[in-house]
Amino acid sequence: MRTELESIVTTELDSLGYELVELRIGGSRSRPVLDIRIERRDRRDVQVADCERASRAVEVRLDAAPAVMSSRYVLEVSSPGMERPLRSLADWQRFVGRRATVKSRQFTAVGGWIEAEIVSAMAGESHATVVLRDGKGVDHVLALPDVQEARLAFHWQPQG
Repeated sequence: MRTELESIVTTELDSLGYELVELRIGGSRSRPVLDIRIERRDRRDVQVADCERASRAVEVRLDAAPAVMSSRYVLEVSSPGMERPLRSLADWQRFVGRRATVKSRQFTAVGGWIEAEIVSAMAGESHATVVLRDGKGVDHVLALPDVQEARLAFHWQPQG
C-alpha cells in the first residue's frame, strides 16, 4: 500500500512542479492521516496556495483509488519546515554550509546523534559520502547508508 500511495502522491506532485520531501502515515486504521511535506522545484518558499493546490490534486487521485486509501482519510500538506529531513545526496549537497542533526551508529554520543556543519557531500564509486564538522572542529566522513536519520538544525534566536 505505501509504495502505491507514494507513487500516486509523487506523480501528482511532479505534474505540479513540486517534490515530495516526506510522507508520513499516522492516525488509525479506520481514519488514517497522511502528512505530506512538499518543496517547490524552483526552490522558492512553499506558500499556502502551493499546499492547497497540491492537496486538491492528491485528493482527487486518492479518491479515485479507494483500494489504496480508505475514504475516511485526512490529508495534510505543508512545507518541510525549518528542521527539514535530509535523505538524498541532492539534499545534502543543497545544504552544504548549514548545520544538521545527524544520527549514525558511528557516533558515540548519547543516542548516536551529533549536530554538525555539512562540509561536503559527494557521490562515490560504491556510495555517496558526506563530511560533517562537529563543534570541536573534527571532521566526520559518513557513507550515506550509515546515516540513520538527519534533519537541518534550527536554533531560534530572539531579536532585540
